[in-house]
Amino acid sequence: MSHLQLLRACDYPRMPWKNGGGFTEEITRDAGDSLDGFGWRLSIADIEESGGFSTFTGYQRIITVLQGDGMRLLVDGQASRPLLPFDAFAFSGESQVSCKLLGGAIRDFNLIYAPQRYQARLQWFDGSSRVFSSASTLLLFAAGNHVEVGVVGEGAQQLGRYDCLRIDGGEGLLELDVQGRFCLIELITR
Repeated sequence: MSHLQLLRACDYPRMPWKNGGGFTEEITRDAGDSLDGFGWRLSIADIEESGGFSTFTGYQRIITVLQGDGMRLLVDGQASRPLLPFDAFAFSGESQVSCKLLGGAIRDFNLIYAPQRYQARLQWFDGSSRVFSSASTLLLFAAGNHVEVGVVGEGAQQLGRYDCLRIDGGEGLLELDVQGRFCLIELITR
């Protein structure tokens, strides 16, 4: 039997960035209470000006702009493509990274995970979607104002903007019917 936990955006703890340059709202993580003790972590950050990113040695990062005009990253001296809303971009946590905003402030969405401990898959969907997964942890993040999630055998969940449905310990194949714009993250313990 899967364990479902509905995480509401209004309850996310706010904490300073590792480099002190801004603030993050932590959605959820697997374990640990420091900025280095986790195997994976999901968060939202507000970037108000161009500048450097914190380093996370031993981790992989996937970032997506949620609101704003977007940004371009400089990763170890290489410029990324312009990152516009809902266009995910992956880079190494130990890379030297800075961002240049394409307009005003942005809000972004971050998955940071330890690839030696977890396999991860991140996909964005919009509209009506049916997905199947046997991942040990599923995270369904609502990017729209109203996302409805039907978990076969569990009933329906209503998610508001930036709420997250966390499903742990699934045995076998889980089927989800989802309406709206959302991100599905699958984490599999190595």
